[in-house]
Amino acid sequence: MSEPLMHFKKPSYPIVDPLFEYLERFDRISKVSISYDDFTRFSGSINVYDKQDKDTLWVRVYYSEYERNEIDLTLKKIYSLLHSDGNLDILKFLNVDSIDYCTFGNSKPFRIKVRNILNDNYTHFYVKKADASRIYGLEFEHILSPDKINFLVYKDTLVEEHIMGIPGDVFMNNFLDHCSETEKAQIAKEFVKFNERCMIRLLGDMRAYNYVIVPIHDFDQVVYKIRPIDFDQQCYEGNFKVYRPQFFKENFPMIDLVKGKLQDSSIEQYKNEERAAFAKRIHSSANRVKRLLTIMSNDRISTEEHLNQLKLELYRYTNDLKFKKAKSMGDIMSAAFEFITRNFKNTNFI
Repeated sequence: MSEPLMHFKKPSYPIVDPLFEYLERFDRISKVSISYDDFTRFSGSINVYDKQDKDTLWVRVYYSEYERNEIDLTLKKIYSLLHSDGNLDILKFLNVDSIDYCTFGNSKPFRIKVRNILNDNYTHFYVKKADASRIYGLEFEHILSPDKINFLVYKDTLVEEHIMGIPGDVFMNNFLDHCSETEKAQIAKEFVKFNERCMIRLLGDMRAYNYVIVPIHDFDQVVYKIRPIDFDQQCYEGNFKVYRPQFFKENFPMIDLVKGKLQDSSIEQYKNEERAAFAKRIHSSANRVKRLLTIMSNDRISTEEHLNQLKLELYRYTNDLKFKKAKSMGDIMSAAFEFITRNFKNTNFI
């Protein structure tokens, strides 16, 4: 049996004042007061099952009438901040259909379902304990990935929008075999790019249930994108393999797909494409990235043991002395971004 890549639960790290200032500068601070702890005072719950009557490990929670009215109003205001810049005129058209609580994982989030009563359209968002690692992860995802993501912070509480898609494990179990051979080749290509993107920006623990597959209909075909949905493991672990989805056993069906559908030359091509695109995004958002990295370099979001392990493993992987000299996880991220931009500065991409 192979050795697990991760052994211990990651601790939560507080948000330091410079990071709060950064969040305020870029409109990430909620104007509505909201507290994760308020949601934990529910009076009852029932298990939530999926369409196959399988326990989802989420529970639907209930509150006293007085608390529920106050919570519902707060959640409607938060929805308006996320989706309509705080326009309170829409509150009368909203209904909080359900509040679910996740009983596993690090963040133990609450999942909120808000419905528009005029047309029955609904959306979800999450309320979690704020953690500096997750904030850094969300910001880097927003700035440097092909997709944008919306979130808000209020003191020690994080509100995070729902990312739509099919969970990776569900997709591999129920949908992958039904894809055409062309679609499988396209999914293999996307996984190579996703793997490279996670590695460059040191987003760890991308096991199959921590990312989603997003099918997009384009003329006469369906193309697939892969998006991470859990940003808890941003720059924490010391084992470099944790930041490379290819090494998790839960992703082996994807690895088999890559091996079966792509030649080595194609894999290298897609890796280079992703690195070049990443370098272009860093260049386009240079000031914001630099500001965030400066804060991160002076923040403590991992252990000394993990820091020393990771910087040596990255030094061996790249032969770049800047990794070896890093004094924080932020320094390691800076070295990684410099390594990418330095290697692509002479291309037409940036």
